[in-house]
Amino acid sequence: MRRPSSRRDAIIREMGLGPVWRLRSAARETDDGSTAVAEMPSPAAPAADAAAELSSAPMPSHRPQARAGGDAAWSREHGPRTGLAQSGFAAHTESAHASRPAANMPDPERPKRIATLEWDALEAEIRSCRACVLCEQRKQAVPGVGDREADWMLVGEGPGREEDQRGEPFVGQAGRLLDNMLAALALQRGANVYIANAVKCRPPHNRTPEAAEIGSCLPYLERQIELVKPRLLLALGRPAAQALLNTEISISRARGRIFDYKGIPVVVSYHPAYLLRNPQDKGKAWADLCFARKVMQQGS
Repeated sequence: MRRPSSRRDAIIREMGLGPVWRLRSAARETDDGSTAVAEMPSPAAPAADAAAELSSAPMPSHRPQARAGGDAAWSREHGPRTGLAQSGFAAHTESAHASRPAANMPDPERPKRIATLEWDALEAEIRSCRACVLCEQRKQAVPGVGDREADWMLVGEGPGREEDQRGEPFVGQAGRLLDNMLAALALQRGANVYIANAVKCRPPHNRTPEAAEIGSCLPYLERQIELVKPRLLLALGRPAAQALLNTEISISRARGRIFDYKGIPVVVSYHPAYLLRNPQDKGKAWADLCFARKVMQQGS
């Protein structure tokens, strides 16, 4: 039997974990266009990571000798014992939590302040936002991209892994599919098209954003719409539609209908990531784009 090659291996072995297997990300399919893609970490991974952290902490070379007078003497000198708080593990854990950026407390004046921001200040505010827990694991916030005076404004769900790394919405395979869809209408990002998301930070494991997270980002989206002044809003996926319309939405039932956001027509369709998993619905998405173009022409 192979001897443990490192202190970390020895700790993992003592915990009975063995090799740590990491599963590839798996798409969680929905029937309404949500882009949620669940990444399934191994149950043993958190414990293995904890073991790695423990292995870097100094370990006592001997057991402390009993102090005369027992707990009473200890309490007089050091204060009362409090379980894990007496160990180096507790101090290590508290230090780790203290170093992690945390979400700020709600600011009742925040929506009013955001409603007054111009583009540069708005994007700076988005990039430094700490309004909800999504800030804690992001690499960067993703404000939006495109023509700031566009007629078409597309709203997606939220950044994925590639968007989180590159700082631009709709990149990777889903972004290429979206670009092809726009090209079929003689459109392209950056030219009469502005693209944003309902939430500006990547939800962990690409899960669907929660209602509170969408609510925290909503003032940003509202201000972006006010600044762009689009003639049409295209909501891609259920979370985007719900953010714009403030109601529960089923994509399959909302298709082919015109909704309203503060006087701007809203058309609902599938998210490109959903179409990658369900290519049989690409024809429906094309029909939605043609419907959106018709709505735009009627409003001319």
